[in-house]
Amino acid sequence: MDRLSPLFARSVPSARVFYSGNLCQISAFEAEAHVGHVHLMRRGTMSVIDRHGRASRVEEPSLLFFPQSSAHRLVPDSADGVDLVCASVDLGDEARGALISAMPEVLVIPLNQSSSLSPALDLLFQEAFDEKCGRQAALDLLMEYLLILLLRHLLDISSVTTGILAALGDPRLSKAVTSMHDRPGHAWTLESLAETAGMSRARFANHFREVSGLTALDYLTAWRITVVKGLLKRGKPLKSIAPMVGYASAVALTRAFTHRVGMPPLAWLQTHTDQD
Repeated sequence: MDRLSPLFARSVPSARVFYSGNLCQISAFEAEAHVGHVHLMRRGTMSVIDRHGRASRVEEPSLLFFPQSSAHRLVPDSADGVDLVCASVDLGDEARGALISAMPEVLVIPLNQSSSLSPALDLLFQEAFDEKCGRQAALDLLMEYLLILLLRHLLDISSVTTGILAALGDPRLSKAVTSMHDRPGHAWTLESLAETAGMSRARFANHFREVSGLTALDYLTAWRITVVKGLLKRGKPLKSIAPMVGYASAVALTRAFTHRVGMPPLAWLQTHTDQD
């Protein structure tokens, strides 16, 4: 079962590598809307200071993943600095909306603890510390690939213990969550979702809430609204979006959207356009 492709059916991860080399002084990263960061430390030691001023040390080659916008600083421990590759990343509208709300502010993964990431990391470091033609394009594409490998890795090791990423890592719940992601327009009920998961209605409802922190139908609504937002940004009209996400009419969709978001869809779109 492919647990990630439905999240990337409408928008795919994007990345822009903006630094590679030896960092020998404090570097600050500002919070930007919808922009996360990946830092790959190949050599050296450093401290990471989060937006609350809390410091943690990184003492071995590691991948640091800030899945959502979060101000932070990197502080090398010595004048020798650290060898780094830094990128701004965005998982895409649907994956961002589904996955990152319950993820920690930063994930630190030692590079020697994930063999599945190693081939891409080797290629990425080779490109980053060389000056071959097409280097920037190669780095960005490799970083985008690395993001997908990273999500696979997090699912495989179940390192995120709450939220929808945790539900996707659960052998039974993942069937229901992936089905919601794949077919948001289907007339899902608690009973049909439980059947998809191979569980009783009561057991499914309780287990879904325990793992994800949400009820299954609350998440279904949230996912549908996430899909609506992405389609609105792509210029789709409400009357064509409504049946795609399980609503009988644009009026019914507008009512649900307003209840969930606090404003009608077109007002949200205008606000979003103004912010962009």
